Formats: sequence, C-alpha cells, structure tokens
Amino acid sequence: MPNRHPRATALAATAVLLSAALAACSSNGDKKDEDLSAQKLSWKACPAPSAAEGGGSAPSPLPGGAEWECATMKAPLDWTKPKDDTVDLALIRATASGDKKDRIGSLVFNFGGPGGSGVTTLPAFGTDYAKLRTRYDLVSFDPRGVGRSAPVECEDDEQLDTYFQQDSTPDDDAEKKKLVENVTAFNNACDKNSGKVLPHVRTTDAARDMDLMRQVLGDDKLHYFGISYGTELGGVYAHLFPKKVGRAVFDAVVDPTQTPEQGSLGQAKGFQLALDNFAEDCTSKVDDCPVGDTEQDVKDKIAKLLKDLDAKPIKGIPPRQLTQTAATNGIAQSLYSQDFWPYLTEGLEQAYDGDGKILMALSDSMNGRSENGEYSNIQAANVAINCSDDKARYDTAYVEQKLPQFRKASPLFGDYLAWGMVGCTKWAVEGQADHPDVSAEGAPPIVVIGNTGDPATPYEGAKKMADALGKGVGVELTYKGQGHGAYDSKNTCVRDNVNSYLLDGTVPKAGTVCS
Repeated sequence: MPNRHPRATALAATAVLLSAALAACSSNGDKKDEDLSAQKLSWKACPAPSAAEGGGSAPSPLPGGAEWECATMKAPLDWTKPKDDTVDLALIRATASGDKKDRIGSLVFNFGGPGGSGVTTLPAFGTDYAKLRTRYDLVSFDPRGVGRSAPVECEDDEQLDTYFQQDSTPDDDAEKKKLVENVTAFNNACDKNSGKVLPHVRTTDAARDMDLMRQVLGDDKLHYFGISYGTELGGVYAHLFPKKVGRAVFDAVVDPTQTPEQGSLGQAKGFQLALDNFAEDCTSKVDDCPVGDTEQDVKDKIAKLLKDLDAKPIKGIPPRQLTQTAATNGIAQSLYSQDFWPYLTEGLEQAYDGDGKILMALSDSMNGRSENGEYSNIQAANVAINCSDDKARYDTAYVEQKLPQFRKASPLFGDYLAWGMVGCTKWAVEGQADHPDVSAEGAPPIVVIGNTGDPATPYEGAKKMADALGKGVGVELTYKGQGHGAYDSKNTCVRDNVNSYLLDGTVPKAGTVCS
C-alpha cells in the first residue's frame, strides 16, 4: 500500500508521564551526549547495500571521482536509559567539493518512508545535489529500525510474497476476518523477531539521534533537508532542539496536524487527483491515448480492471499473479512521479491484454522487493514506526463506518486506503500520540515546499506545517507541478530558491510560487 506518513510522538501516553519522560531524557541525554558525542567515526569505502537496505552494488563514485564513504555511529537504544545498551546507526557521506574555507558543514538528508534507507537513497540522487555539495558534506543515514541500523524484521521473503498478494479490500465477513488475521500474523512476527527494538523506533528517537549525529559530525547547528516523512522528522527535531536548527528545507510536506485517519483520507484525495491528472494528460495529447478515449473512460477502464482482478488475477511475474491489491499498489506507485506515467500507460495496456508484469514490477518497487525475490525492510520499518508513533487503533467496524467518506474522496483508492487503517491491529507497542508537536519557537526560518499535484503528501499540508512550526519559522513556497516533491522535479525556480537559502542564507519570500 502507499506508505502512510506517520504522526510523530510525544514520549509518554499522558501529560504527567510526558513531563517526567522529557525531564529524564533531557538530563540523562545531556550526560550521555558527553560520552557518545565524543566518538570518532571511522569513514571507509561503502560496502554493497545489505538485503534490508535493498541489495545491489556499492555506490558508484560521483562525477569527478569522489568516493562515497560510510561509517557507523553509536546511539542509546533507549534514550530514557542512555547508560544502557546502544544501537549502531549506518551513515553515508560525500565530502564537500569546494574550497575548505567556504564549507558550511554537513547537510543531513532524510528521504522519507518512514523506512527508507538514506544510505542507499543519497547516492542514487547524489548528482542532483552537486551544487549543494560545493559548500556541504552531503550526509544521510539509516534511521533506527531501518536498513543496516538494527533493522526491524517481520516475515520472511516467502511469507511477504503471500502477504502483499492478499485481498486488502475485503467484500464480505470472511475476507475481513482473513485480512485482520494476516495483519495480526505479520505484526506478531515483528514482535517475535524484533521485540527489543520495537519500543525504540519512534520519530522522537530518530530526532534525538540526529542531534547526537550533529555533535559527532562536529556541527554547531543541524543543517537539514527533509523529504516526505523526513519533513515530519525535521519538524519534531525543530520542536525538541529549536536552538540547534541551522538552515533547513522541508519538501513534500507531511501535515503534522492530522490523525492517521485524516492522513489516509488526505492521501485518498491526493492519489485520486494524481490519477485525474494522468488521465487528463493522456487524453489531451495529439496521439490517441492507448488506455481510454476520455478522462472518464481512462478511469472507468482502470476500475473495471481492478474489479475483474478481484475475481480473477492475471499473469504477473511468474510464478506470482497480478492480484487486485498488487495492481492498485502498482498504479499508486506510478503516480509518485510524472516520469512514471509512461510506465503506467504501458502497464495498463499490457494488463488489459492479460499481462500484469509491469504493474507487478511497480508494486514490487513500492514493497521493496528485488528481482531476486528478496525484500528490503522498508515496509516492516514503515509499520513499526507508524504504529509506535500513532496512538489510534482502528477496527473493521470503524473502517466500514468510514468507507463512504473514503469512496467519495477516491472511487479508485478509497477502499484501499480505508482498509489500510487496520495495519496496527494488536501491535506490541502502544502508540503515543494523535499527531506530532512541531512547534519550534526560537528556531530560524525553515523553508516548507508544497507541490499542488503531490499524491502522497497533499499540497495543503505545507501550509499546516508552516503554521504549526510557528510565526517567523515556517516559510511556505509553492510548486505548481506533479508528483511527490519539488526539488527533484528539477524546476529551476524551486532549485534556485532552495539553493540560495542553503548556500547563502537567503530566505525566500513567504508565498513564493514556482510553476
């Protein structure tokens, strides 16, 4: 399913416990920082990504021959007990390419998920940040529970193949029961295989890790580029450490005021908008649209395909078949970027002819499945972080009550996203908050970028984040575009504004619009 962006947490379930926990974290954390902030990182050539990071080859050198370097940083497993066990966090960097006298410091990236590996993602997009690298070391990391940083492990590859093929939009009581049984079995496997780390993968834990990282990297301030869920992580960091924020940019912004239900409903509207835009684009071209004669025809044919797949799957990537769930997942994945729309067109064409390989490959990409059948831990970590952060727990009766609202928001994705709300059923760790606190009084300006065509983090969330950060902190910039995020769209206006802020400290005028 589309990764549901979580709500960051407080440190306890009640106001009394929250105050006590924060006090304990502050005093003990400072004491621990005196120990762990002095650690020296041993930067070495990066190994090939682990299976949990997605596998593949070691990162290629940057243009000009600069090599990526990797290191491991120790952090407390439990920030409320900083003298106890530690956890190893995987880091990656490319040192600044410009003159040393012009170097600002490190620019730390989090690319979202939650559950995405920064160690594998940063090299994949490294050339996009070449200008920023003139004055910064580019740095990213696998947050705790992710990739090579004490990864959450749930079901094995064979079990995951079955899990991601399940009917995630049940039509009768038997299918509802089976869905809940499958979700419960997956969540129990997470507890069985990763019970020690599950209570310690909250967004607040990752934010505290980033402040330790700032110290270990030798920076007085944290300069930060957060994308998607990374905007929420950055907001939580700004709330906890407002005086330590340096220059920060939030792109593809999570709405920090929403509950999980509201977030899922917002995504239903967002993915429907992206699908509408795809249909409009396809049918407005000079050449005939191969997947429909009109915008409505495109959407009607997709709806019929999904209904037919619910009754009878078609050939996918052998030996697996393309189910309704996998097809919906693949369509959603293709809407994350306008660059993927040609794959969606081709995938639909083939699926209408009984061949589901392209849509299944798109679904596999969403789920972190490699061609060799191995899964990264992106979905396991996604569930673990979401369910540890989010206080809400939704049962089937509640979802059924809300289905009309979700279907109105999206005839195609409504059921899919509504039933996704049962994902934290019987999770071993209690969720801690309805939504995060990102108020950051005293922090410097943070540039917040909303994309009007973003399916996963709808545009309205940018203003909500800017307002929640506080007056004089959140500075909103609008990109009138398609897809998830703005900077990597390569839009010149967006890039110029972001680069000017990060490199020269020039804050964009609030309300700037790029198109």
